[in-house]
Amino acid sequence: MIAYIVRRVLAGIVMLLAMVLVVFVLFFATPGNPAENSCGKFCTPEKLAQITKSLGYDQPISYQFGMFLKGLVAGRDYPVDDSYRAQLIANGHADQIIHCNAPCLGYSVLQTATVNSIIAKYAPVTISLAVAAFVFWIFFGVLIGVIAAVFKGRWLDRVIVGVTLVAYALPTFFVGTFLLQYVSIKWQLFPYPHYVDPIATGDVGDWLIGLVLPALTLALFYMAAYVRITRAFVLESMSEDYIRTARAKGLTSRTVLFKHGLRAALTPIVSMAGLDFAALLAGAIITESVFNYQGLGQLAVRSTRDTDLPILVGLVIVSGAAVILMNIIVDILYAYIDPRVRLRH
Repeated sequence: MIAYIVRRVLAGIVMLLAMVLVVFVLFFATPGNPAENSCGKFCTPEKLAQITKSLGYDQPISYQFGMFLKGLVAGRDYPVDDSYRAQLIANGHADQIIHCNAPCLGYSVLQTATVNSIIAKYAPVTISLAVAAFVFWIFFGVLIGVIAAVFKGRWLDRVIVGVTLVAYALPTFFVGTFLLQYVSIKWQLFPYPHYVDPIATGDVGDWLIGLVLPALTLALFYMAAYVRITRAFVLESMSEDYIRTARAKGLTSRTVLFKHGLRAALTPIVSMAGLDFAALLAGAIITESVFNYQGLGQLAVRSTRDTDLPILVGLVIVSGAAVILMNIIVDILYAYIDPRVRLRH
């Protein structure tokens, strides 16, 4: 098991490095000076030259990528040019030198802050929404899917399948707007959602209450899909030969369902859940916009509008790293759920 985990982690590191290279080349190796996007509306040739030198855009792309990798591993200082930093220190402006701790994702001139600090400011909102939505859709999606499989062909199964079809067809912005306008504002069945930092305020209750409606908006679409997927996989696994053997041994229906049938059905569900959760960590743009939650989705929209390349690169790398990490976790869970996976790989 340990050897299997080590192989998966090493493969993940290789994929991460390849992803960083591709992202860096796509954003910074294109024709033109990337500093032009950070120069602002009232850009002068002097200011453009200063930004270009301070961020190292005047160096070859291979050198820039090497420095970027160094920043990821050991951190780096901005301005990146040694002579420029020495000049600032000599002139008594050492406070203008900004240190970016590893893993350093860059520096935004438009925001006058490191990409790490900017993402760290918005990430808790998106992570909170993603985790809450994940709990909603996994618990209720799998539970209702198992119920539908158990009552296959009966009226309850037909009702569940029909409701999930409707829920799956509803767009996220419609669900979010409905919950906000009617459930919260008009009917006042739930407090108006707003994000509360549980660390700063120490109020975990308000934090959880503020996540319910946005998380439910995110979870409803996935929940509907997981109900149908769970139902299909459980029905498929319950028709296997080993299930008939378990029944022939006299095992109870509950034991056969949960110990043998559901465990086999969980393998593809775990894979999908890991990738879907990683996608949510990249930022739920529509849901955050509807509820005015300042998360990574809102940050991505604002950075795209302002053409803030360092932040966009940082967001893409963080999103890709989340997908790779979740793939590793899914592979490990695969090996735990189905020991045959360890023998095949």
